[in-house]
Amino acid sequence: MDFLNGNIKTIYFKYLAAAFGSALITSIYSIVDMAMVGQYHGPEGSAALAVVAPVWNIIYSFGLLMGIGGSVLFSTIRGKAEGQEKRSNAYFTASVIGSIFLAAVIWLVVIFFDRELLLLFGAQDNTLSLAREYVSPIKFAIPLFLFNQMLAAYLRNDKNPALATGAVLAGGIFNVFGDYFFVFTCDMGAYGAGLATAIGSAITFIVMLSHFFTKRNTLHFVKPTGLFKMLKEISVTGFSTFFIDVAMGILTILFNRQIMHYLGTNALAVYGVIVNISTFAQCCAYSVGQASQPIISTNFGANKGDRIRQALKYALGTTAFFGIFWTALSLAVPNLFIRVFMTPTPEVLEIAPTIFRCYGISFLLLPLNIFSTYYFQALMKPKVAFVVSVARGLVVSGVLIYLLPLVTGADSIWFAMPITELLVAIYVVYEMVKCTKPLKTKGVV
Repeated sequence: MDFLNGNIKTIYFKYLAAAFGSALITSIYSIVDMAMVGQYHGPEGSAALAVVAPVWNIIYSFGLLMGIGGSVLFSTIRGKAEGQEKRSNAYFTASVIGSIFLAAVIWLVVIFFDRELLLLFGAQDNTLSLAREYVSPIKFAIPLFLFNQMLAAYLRNDKNPALATGAVLAGGIFNVFGDYFFVFTCDMGAYGAGLATAIGSAITFIVMLSHFFTKRNTLHFVKPTGLFKMLKEISVTGFSTFFIDVAMGILTILFNRQIMHYLGTNALAVYGVIVNISTFAQCCAYSVGQASQPIISTNFGANKGDRIRQALKYALGTTAFFGIFWTALSLAVPNLFIRVFMTPTPEVLEIAPTIFRCYGISFLLLPLNIFSTYYFQALMKPKVAFVVSVARGLVVSGVLIYLLPLVTGADSIWFAMPITELLVAIYVVYEMVKCTKPLKTKGVV
């Protein structure tokens, strides 16, 4: 694929298909796990996996930090001029080194402090034992989840998005069938779901490594000059994408604690399902960002503003479609989602529609806000992307999660995210217009 001269529409939709498949299958790991565990253990199983959700957010976020941060710089350098392989590969090498260090730290924390982490994330009584049971086999594969995120970003920027998708698909398919086999056939419950997920991640990792043995591979290890400076650049560039996933984990923790304080286990079980639907919607937004980022980064390096505008047009259309789609589903069939993810009690079925319809409004603007961070990063505007991700993922949302129940009652907590997405979208549109205007038809000012 020629990012600088090829047809933008063709390239974008080819990359969108690959990125969408990759992002969607990645989310299936946790979603299928919750469905199987919820069907096996009931609402307590769903609540337990809602507690585990922040663990995934933390692991994936560090993979995105190294992967997206490094690959944006990788593509921008190659777009500026030919013969930049050695310099661009220095960032790839730095990303791998950074990933190894981060994976080791997270690995040690989860292995030795899993109980304390899960209590912090909102676990109580039986949900704690189920959550620890699920996490037990996953402990051994934690580095693989981080490496898979990092490698997928580089494979897309090295013009091999299909392999990134195929790798995740291979692991995801095993996870789906492995979940059923281990959970029900082997009667292993939550432990079986965790085991299937761990093996699936190993399969994905092995398939991704095959890229390095193909002729199209241009990723090579070189000795990086100024490693710490490179890691700082990668971290600054990738921070906003990193924080999106971290923020989702933070928000899940805040919601878990507030829901248990005000509303109880049934409401937490419903929220556990919402987290998974939100993960689907968020993965759709990731796919738009991941499809457009290599195109925009490379053309930004080459000063081709007209091609950036074309990519932006298709990306905005896609985010609008995903926003309408997920909002409509949430409003129309809330109890269908509940039945898919657990064996519900009458109490859960009674409260679920109201909760879903209040929270689900946020899905309308969620894809736009998440895509915007990729767009601003690709235009080398990390500060703007930082403001968007922090405001959406911590500052505005965090204040509302704590303030709304105190001021207007416990049930108003479900409006925290719709209000957050609206306020952030106003800022996003303003900054997007401001950053896009200087992109002239024949270049970038």
